[in-house]
Amino acid sequence: MHTSTQERVIRPAQNVLGSLRLPGDKSISHRYGMLAAFAEGTSHFTNFSTGADCASTLACMQKLGAKVNKLEDGSVEVVGVGGRVTPTAHPLDCGNSGSTMRMISGLLAPQEGSFTLVGDASLSRRPMERIRKPLAEMGARLTLTEGHAPVLIEGAPLHAIDYTTPVPSAQVKTCVLLAGLQTPGTTTVREAVRTRDHSELALRAFGANVTRTLDSVSITGPQALHAIDAAVPGDISSAAFFLCAAALFPGSSLVLDSLGLNPTRATLLDVLSSLGARIAVLNLEEKHAELVGTVQVSAPAQGMMSAEISGALAAQLIDELPVLAAIAPYTSGGIRIRDAKELRVKESDRIALVAKNLRAMGAEVTEFEDGLDVPGGQTLHGATIDSGGDHRIAMAFSVAALRATGETLIQGAESAAISFPEFFDLLDQVAER
Repeated sequence: MHTSTQERVIRPAQNVLGSLRLPGDKSISHRYGMLAAFAEGTSHFTNFSTGADCASTLACMQKLGAKVNKLEDGSVEVVGVGGRVTPTAHPLDCGNSGSTMRMISGLLAPQEGSFTLVGDASLSRRPMERIRKPLAEMGARLTLTEGHAPVLIEGAPLHAIDYTTPVPSAQVKTCVLLAGLQTPGTTTVREAVRTRDHSELALRAFGANVTRTLDSVSITGPQALHAIDAAVPGDISSAAFFLCAAALFPGSSLVLDSLGLNPTRATLLDVLSSLGARIAVLNLEEKHAELVGTVQVSAPAQGMMSAEISGALAAQLIDELPVLAAIAPYTSGGIRIRDAKELRVKESDRIALVAKNLRAMGAEVTEFEDGLDVPGGQTLHGATIDSGGDHRIAMAFSVAALRATGETLIQGAESAAISFPEFFDLLDQVAER
């Protein structure tokens, strides 16, 4: 755990009001950046994610021969390598980004040459065996260090497989599909719980032929990708913090423009509705097969009710669970979370940190191996929050602090920049004090 030098004081708010346009979706930016760099031709993106993670993806692809230009108007231009990367003697630094490391491994496994992927201390603790296994089944040569990074890849021709993921993971699915894109025959990935489908949609946008059934995705290789021009929709995982903040204050009204509303990601809107928040979706349209719209949210006059999140719902909401747990004390009936063991191997052990920080604010909470019970009807007081260097913990407790009595000190606030550098400024913009 690194102790941080950067702290942020969050003062209580009286309401949340206003309208925001959020930075580009991280999941989509990763995939557009990686595919554009691999494709033929020059792609052009507006509202590309400003987070450090997506910068790691672009930096790795640059080292592999793609050209990335940040233009004056803030847009990003990517000149692709036409399906053939240039091997590099230098390690490819994935920073804090599990998405970069897991997805790029699939892209590189069928290429000629050897590659080394490294990451920061947090990424070097995250499990990588889950990508090594399917790639090895395809004939890839990957070496891990005790199941973790650094990842050494000896590129080699692969063969198609039919693979069922043991743990539903969009990153693993993408890794296998990117290897399959370059491999003769049809590669199929099956999953018990359908994970976010940005990769399938992005591959299609870049011209690949991808087929889907209810529980599987198949790609027949080899196929070439072709450059696109696209606007990246606002990030709904970033929006989660603002949606939850608005749900805390009866009388709130928040409008989020041009937000990505992919059905595999928009589950949070259903949960907030079931808690009693009023949510309206306006001007819904489709761009490169991704749904984009404007979301309006206001809190229920009588306060939020209760929710239970388990099974497939927990898998779909994995990134949003910390902020839901952080606002749970303010609901009338509490929030119960189960089947979320995956939270323990994220950037931090998110279950343990959420419990620790809720208790620091005076809340009662019960911790389970795979989740939490947070009773409702509680009052929280300001406290010192340990973010554990985890961006989602820092942001989740900034939201909880808005309804607490007294000031809250967020330690490790700079971790928010990993996914969302503008977070604190935008929160100040809509919090009425």
